[in-house]
Parts: sequence; structure tokens; C-alpha cells
Amino acid sequence: MTIPSIILMVAPSALLVVTVLLGLYLFVCLKKQIRRLEQRLDTDNQGLTRQIEAAHSAVGELKVGLKEAEERTGVLVPPTPPCSGMNLNKRTQALRMSRRGERPEQIAAALGLPKREVELLVKVHRIVLCAD
Repeated sequence: MTIPSIILMVAPSALLVVTVLLGLYLFVCLKKQIRRLEQRLDTDNQGLTRQIEAAHSAVGELKVGLKEAEERTGVLVPPTPPCSGMNLNKRTQALRMSRRGERPEQIAAALGLPKREVELLVKVHRIVLCAD
């Protein structure tokens, strides 16, 4: 047997051994990478779990605060309703402007009054005048 014939006989076996070793190396590297990723995932999950617990705690505190605020508002005196924005001077001015032919929108804008309030005042005034 010559050296080239021995090489030809051993080459397939050597190639098989190298291939198996390379596959084994890749398998071990992938397992290490998977372990690292699992550890990172566990760390991230723990962080998220802490954040969720903190959020639950904050929501619980807000619920307690809301309940306390609701209880306090039940004890408080209700606010007084706002008085009408139309005093005697404004009423007089609105009626004068209406007699001059100005529209309720213009009167409301000029006097800083709600349009509907001016319309109501003009209607009531006309009804009173017609009833006389």
C-alpha cells in the first residue's frame, strides 16, 4: 500500500470525524446562545413583573384617593349656582339695542351675554308689550 491509497481510504473517515466535530461544536455554541437568551428573557420578565406590580400599586392608591375624594364631596356644600349675567343695566341696554333693530347675536356679542338669554329677554318683552 502506498501513501496515496492510504489517504484515499482514511480521507472519508477523517472527513466524517471533522464533520461530526464541527456539528458538535455548533450544537454547543447554539446551546450557550439559547441559555444566554433565556437568562436575558428572565431578567426582562422580572423587570416587567416589577413594573406591573408598581402599576397595580399605583392604581390601588388612586382608587383609595378617589374614594376619599368622593366621600369628601358628599360632605361639602354644593356650590351656589352662577347668577345671571344680565343685570338691570344690561337688560335695559339689550332692549334699547333690540328696539333699534339690532339682532340678538349682535346684542349678545356687544354686551358679553349668552345669545339665548338675549333672545329670551326680547321675546318676553314683546309678549309683555302685546299683552298690554
